[in-house]
Amino acid sequence: MSGFHIFQGGLIRKTMRTMLDKIPYSVLIVVAVFMLLAPFRPMPHILEKLIMLKNGVLTRPMDIFDLFFHLFPGIILLLKIFSRPGG
Repeated sequence: MSGFHIFQGGLIRKTMRTMLDKIPYSVLIVVAVFMLLAPFRPMPHILEKLIMLKNGVLTRPMDIFDLFFHLFPGIILLLKIFSRPGG
């Protein structure tokens, strides 16, 4: 169990914090907003996929991947905001 100690020492948390610190807020906000709204016509994918999820028809692996693909930058932005020291 020699690899287990990295979880206890917070090495992964420090590495994640370092990676998040390297991404500027300005870039992350633009990418997150763009991905949440893309494609702009006829309907943003995120809205379409959330409606599918609400109706219980979000079953195809490609649709599930697409949902997470469009949410990923927003999730990273939230992680960066809420993982700030003192935040």
